[in-house]
Amino acid sequence: MSSLLVDNIGELVTNVAGTGDGSPLGLRRDSAVLVEDGHVAWVGPARYAPAADRRIDAGGAAALPGFVDSHAHLVFAGDRAAEFAARMAGQPYTGGGIRTTVGATRAASDDTLRATVRRLVGEAMRQGTTTIEIKSGYGLTVADEARSLRIAAEASEETTFLGAHVVPAEYADRPDDYVGLVCGPMLAAAAPYARWVDVFCERGAFDADHARAILTVGQAAGLGVRLHANQLGPGPGVRLGVELGAASVDHCTHLDDADVSALADSTAPDGSGTATVATLLPGAEFSTRSPYPDARRLLDAGVTVALATDCNPGSSYTSSMPFCVALAVREMRMTPAEAVWAATAGGARALRRTDIGVLRPGARADLTILDAPSHLHLAYRPGVPLIHQVLHNGVPQCRS
Repeated sequence: MSSLLVDNIGELVTNVAGTGDGSPLGLRRDSAVLVEDGHVAWVGPARYAPAADRRIDAGGAAALPGFVDSHAHLVFAGDRAAEFAARMAGQPYTGGGIRTTVGATRAASDDTLRATVRRLVGEAMRQGTTTIEIKSGYGLTVADEARSLRIAAEASEETTFLGAHVVPAEYADRPDDYVGLVCGPMLAAAAPYARWVDVFCERGAFDADHARAILTVGQAAGLGVRLHANQLGPGPGVRLGVELGAASVDHCTHLDDADVSALADSTAPDGSGTATVATLLPGAEFSTRSPYPDARRLLDAGVTVALATDCNPGSSYTSSMPFCVALAVREMRMTPAEAVWAATAGGARALRRTDIGVLRPGARADLTILDAPSHLHLAYRPGVPLIHQVLHNGVPQCRS
């Protein structure tokens, strides 16, 4: 068994509470991490590090778990830069541009879609992301949703069936018929390639009754529940997600007191946080000039918060988790520590994973080494390429 020692780590974010400095980040100083067979075998002071076959010298820099991006739409074709320019000129965001991408995606070849997914996954990896969830939702036919998920599954084990993204143009006057298609043949074709089911529960997309029907059938097929909720305005999505035991409700831009209370009351069985995570997507607010979610309100209520990119060609064309960390600190009233935790351990919670987002024995050896002395620099130096080296499953992937 080959072993790898990453040592001379000046500041190590472990996300293991009760270790290191006692904070949720579990900060350790002058540390080392031993990797064996793709997993963390040992974490401790560098001076006590065991011998290993190979060594990476972190040079006194900071290291943290690989980012966990729990919300991304990477299977698409086409470009919506003109739509972005129009929004920057004052045009409001309505979500209607999704149908533009649907047309381009349906017309694209498998190889074209696969190349886009690989490009964006590689782009994310170079920015420290080692786990990324990938949704369908730009095909909206039985065949196109199945092939989208098949292609997504080549790049990630975290795949989500989002046939209920919008009602496609050919069903504009027959939304009930489209929901029937999603619940029947489309789900049957997509489920073998998916771990999750999701619905865009929003005005102009799917109402609570339609969302409940789709998510319930998805659950019966063995898929976990996720939900786009309360992005464009107040609505039933967050409370519906909590009711159905969703792992995550995403966006959470417009919340009332009942929404926050519902999330706060969804206690995880092990008492480690809330059963339903609020995943915030500040890249979408940046790109649409919409109000940012109030992360402070959620955190103060005891809600578990995750950060993700929402990478998609229309409303958030970024694959950069460091950018989202900086936005969360500047615009959403999160501390740097809270934002880093949300982008790593929080994302893992949103995917109901315990093997990622942390650095402890037995966890997957996903490690990001910064070109900086502290995790604080992710927000302190926005836009600067601070990712020095990335390990995924213990294997070096890229280096600056």
